[in-house]
Amino acid sequence: MSNTGALEGGCLCGAVKYRVELPVKWCAHCHCRVCRRAHGAGFVTWFGVDRPAFHLHRGEDALRWRASSPEAERAFCSECGTPLFFRSERWPGEIHVAVGTVDEPAALLPAVNVFTDDAIPWNYALHTLPTLGGPSGIEPVSKPQS
Repeated sequence: MSNTGALEGGCLCGAVKYRVELPVKWCAHCHCRVCRRAHGAGFVTWFGVDRPAFHLHRGEDALRWRASSPEAERAFCSECGTPLFFRSERWPGEIHVAVGTVDEPAALLPAVNVFTDDAIPWNYALHTLPTLGGPSGIEPVSKPQS
């Protein structure tokens, strides 16, 4: 992954468009129950950037933020329903972007699994990357036995 340049992306219908200046802070597969439910997926791949690196080009009127916990919010496109962004008091000054919404997602390489205590047992991504879990979701844990 390049440390310079930018990534662009948006929702399925194109109502929301954004640009993110590189480098990203991190990229991870999240296995928490809330992410899985919000995206309807076995896990969700996110990357994080400092808020000044994030630029919303189009769709502020289509973007809807909803609380997903007392300290966090998730944004989706009100036109097509695409889940896009996450922000939380736990990571102040960051915005997290769903990798699936990036125009060129191959530019991002996930480096870790987080919140693995909630992971679905059949998820093979758990067997190839470092594994984090525990009460915080980001503590080192042993890899599952193959």
